[in-house]
Amino acid sequence: DGTEPSHMHYENDENYFRGYEWWLMKEAKKRNPKIKLIGLPWAFPGWIGKGENWPYDYPDITAYYIVSWILGAKQYHDLDIDYIGIWNERAFSSKYIKLLRYTLDKHGLEQVRIIASDRLWEPISFVMMIDSELHGVVDVIGAHYPGTKTVQNAILTGKKLWSSEDYSTFNNDVGAGCWARILNQNYVNGNMTATIAWNLVASYYEELPFGRCALMTAQEPWSGHYKVESPIWITAHTTQFTQPGWSYLQVDGHLEGGGSFVALTDGLGNLTIIIETMSHNHSKCIRPPLPNFNVIPQRATFYLRGSFYMVQTLQVWHSKLDFESGNSSLFQQLHPLQVWRGRFSLDLNVDEVYTLTTLKTGWKCGYPEPPPPQPFPSIYSDDFNIRNPPFSEAPNFADQTGVFEYFVNASDPGDHVFTLRQVVVQRPITWVSDADQTISVIGNFKWVNMTVTCDIYIEKPREGGVFIAGRVDNGGIYVRDSKGVFFWVFADGTYRVTGDLAGKEILMKGLAGVRDNAWHTLTLNIQGNSASGLLNGYPLWENVTISKPGNGWAALGTRSFEFAQFDNFHIE
Repeated sequence: DGTEPSHMHYENDENYFRGYEWWLMKEAKKRNPKIKLIGLPWAFPGWIGKGENWPYDYPDITAYYIVSWILGAKQYHDLDIDYIGIWNERAFSSKYIKLLRYTLDKHGLEQVRIIASDRLWEPISFVMMIDSELHGVVDVIGAHYPGTKTVQNAILTGKKLWSSEDYSTFNNDVGAGCWARILNQNYVNGNMTATIAWNLVASYYEELPFGRCALMTAQEPWSGHYKVESPIWITAHTTQFTQPGWSYLQVDGHLEGGGSFVALTDGLGNLTIIIETMSHNHSKCIRPPLPNFNVIPQRATFYLRGSFYMVQTLQVWHSKLDFESGNSSLFQQLHPLQVWRGRFSLDLNVDEVYTLTTLKTGWKCGYPEPPPPQPFPSIYSDDFNIRNPPFSEAPNFADQTGVFEYFVNASDPGDHVFTLRQVVVQRPITWVSDADQTISVIGNFKWVNMTVTCDIYIEKPREGGVFIAGRVDNGGIYVRDSKGVFFWVFADGTYRVTGDLAGKEILMKGLAGVRDNAWHTLTLNIQGNSASGLLNGYPLWENVTISKPGNGWAALGTRSFEFAQFDNFHIE
């Protein structure tokens, strides 16, 4: 929910140590060396389109940009990217996809597979059916939020079908029910052999557009509090007892009383069966709408044939989502099930998940009680004075348009050697409507009264400008519509106070005497329905009436995609 830094901000720029993704991939590999890594661009840096909001006019440049990222992952982090996508939920170009395959192969990356087009089943499936060259270079057809259904053309391609983005649902027990249902039914109804959840862990401010739409929650780095939510244990029912490379058995997985089951094997004699009986109202996902269906308690009898006829016992893992008492039982190991002559029966209630498996490796790990939750500190400072920061960005700032990075000002006489700098100087090829300004939010969304102080340094002559803000009410895909109290100063010596990020709702304006390439201190004070501003410690404007929003984050940013620096940020 926000922006992430590219490995190439500019044409002549390459850096494979920005953002958190490298760290995240390495941490994942530590826990499971066999985990698959997939890359998919949402936005692209503006230079790729040479000014056009389109990544396919210069497909060789786009392919070079993507392949650079894959090569950098290997060279600097020893990470092997397994799959690469085209453009998240936006148009694809057949010419580009073919050129991407050619460019990958040219750089010795034959093992990297292509997934397309991360949108709907069509038109990619139809185009692959009539374009044999395209059919030859796409390895996986990935659709987003398919509602457990596929289309005939996708099946006819003979390719692997994946739900390459799904779930995106608030991570309470209904979210767990959604996840349990689609993990099974994406295969049962739609022949999909992979389902990928957006997103892994909710580590962003909850009031952003998709708060807690994750498998677990860790959104308080200042307290260390986190919560292992129920979707994590629903995941375990499948992922602890299967691996990429296992095969689904082609059985009709619909249960008579409603619900579904899937069966998978490693081809070496192991068998895993996952059963879910999620009811309609307890398994709604965020999208698409879910048609009505009924699930009733039932007794199901399973028959094992062929090489599985010899199986005598199955390990049993069980979850029951309890929506009455709220005391759900998650991923508990029950007594093993005896199989008699390839046959066993199971009494299934509603809103349950069972895993029956020949594997004895299942494990519900314990973990220390996390620290208790705490609000964001009500007094917070950052002087950005850090010589070798572990990450390229300052903690707790959540960039919503643009990228704010630690910067070393080698020419500074001493007060502002280490700063925070906005570094995106050209509008990206956007995925959704980014703002025309850059902005990073921080703090507690519930804050009402606050004083924000920050040293600012405009780098862009004449047209440049920066702001600090309070009560900022929006971000993510709605960042263009952010309201709040914004205190702007410009390189032409003027200032403005606006009620919105777009700068259309002007509450006050005048002369400030600020100039570019000099440090100034801005202070914004918001109390009740009144706001005032100081420049270099002296009152510049006061008694500006604020009607709404009544609360929100603090923020800083720039008038356009321009270089600017910030230092000694302080909020009370």
